[in-house]
Amino acid sequence: MSDFETVSVDQVPAGALILDVREDYEWIEGHVTGAVHIPLAELPVRFEELDPDIDAYVICRTGGRSAQAAGWLVSQGYSAFNIAGGSGAWLEAGLPLSSENGQEPNVR
Repeated sequence: MSDFETVSVDQVPAGALILDVREDYEWIEGHVTGAVHIPLAELPVRFEELDPDIDAYVICRTGGRSAQAAGWLVSQGYSAFNIAGGSGAWLEAGLPLSSENGQEPNVR
């Protein structure tokens, strides 16, 4: 795997492309508002949905899966950053979250 940079939630630029690699059930309960959802297992067959010329800030629950995804994307020639602390850190920072189930966004 190629090297990638890890950034904190406060280092993610406004309007950045955020790629959520969590499972569907996690996404439905709560995700970064405006994020793109491609579960980690689907990334090898769906990564071309992303623009290789746009920085992708990759997020999961705590940072493990997103680190794997960011490393893999960089090895494919994409520009990717891992978001440290994942969705939990995003929630703690009070940044915008949405849900797909009509309930208050929840991260797990």
